[in-house]
Amino acid sequence: MLRRIAFFTSTRAEYGLLRPLMAEVAAREELTLQLIVSGTHLSEQYGETWREIVTDGFPIHMKVDMQLDSEFVNIASSAALALKGTAEALAQLQPDVLVLLGDRYELLAAAQAAVLSRVPIAHIHGGEATEGAIDDSIRHALTKLSHWHFAAAEPYADRIRQMGESGARVWNVGAPAMDNISKLDPVPLRDLEAFLGVSLSESALLVTYHPVTLEQDGGLAAMHKLLEAIDGFKGAIIITGANADPGSCMIRAELQAFADRNPGRVVLVESLGARRYLSLMSHVDAVVGNSSSGLLEAPAIGVPTVDIGPRQQGRLRAPSVLHCGESAEEIRHALAQAISPEHRELSARRETPYGSPGAARRIVDVLQDVEMAMTAKPFVDLRCTTKNDYSRPD
Repeated sequence: MLRRIAFFTSTRAEYGLLRPLMAEVAAREELTLQLIVSGTHLSEQYGETWREIVTDGFPIHMKVDMQLDSEFVNIASSAALALKGTAEALAQLQPDVLVLLGDRYELLAAAQAAVLSRVPIAHIHGGEATEGAIDDSIRHALTKLSHWHFAAAEPYADRIRQMGESGARVWNVGAPAMDNISKLDPVPLRDLEAFLGVSLSESALLVTYHPVTLEQDGGLAAMHKLLEAIDGFKGAIIITGANADPGSCMIRAELQAFADRNPGRVVLVESLGARRYLSLMSHVDAVVGNSSSGLLEAPAIGVPTVDIGPRQQGRLRAPSVLHCGESAEEIRHALAQAISPEHRELSARRETPYGSPGAARRIVDVLQDVEMAMTAKPFVDLRCTTKNDYSRPD
């Protein structure tokens, strides 16, 4: 019987990283690809990005409607729907493994459904740290629920092992984002400009700002400072839509108002799609905001990053990534440094701590050959040498 590999995807960003893995699974005769689609993919407000999945040639086997709401009071209800719907999908599809990537709250619901359905989980991008978001706790919880772990860098693999996971179940494969970049067929500049309605021939910024879920206002005040800092920028500003975290509605409204006040210079695009997004990134002076793409993709493409505030604090950073505080003055200073000739030259070296292309092949090689069963996972205590000895071994 063919081994059934199921993927759960709920956002445009996570789908973009899963896409090379899904293509690798679909290309292998020994494997069957199954796809469960949920979250913002099904939301008209967020661009109904499930259509991009179909356009890419992947069949959607099950849709799980979370009746998505981005406010804290309703997240638990949306997560409950994700748990119920994913459990029903797993019961129908009967996969051998469920693949999850990242740290969003709906992934935790999907993981709960898998554990209760006795479907083992393969988790990608575990062991990382994002100290300014609730995602940090969710990511570590996913690690403890998962059977196999694919880390993007060796320090992250070490952290997974530190959490009591067996080293035999942990692989440092690098980031799947590197596969997308290495295989990118760029969208021509004239097509990008036609789609956006702005000129990219001079200066441009690519801005993404997501809610900061551990801050009382969700990062709204800091986002205002970001807009104040970039308002004086003379080139084009392309802003991508905020994700569906708590507080996103107010942030999205403010970003849209900023774009409306600056027609012909500032454009807000809900979803660019992975190919268009990466193509655009190579034409801008800097990536600005608090998205993980500024730490993962931008350095590998050779573009400077201005990372703002605590949302990505704790992640490994390339030399091209400049971190700054949330005041307008700090953001302006970091942006001036980022677009300086010296820093652009440094960024052009494309140094990244997230490995080399080939993560998709390395992950799928494991999923194809590893023994799959919902077996017990003994906790590997790195401190204990005997039952009653809690000293660290030499």
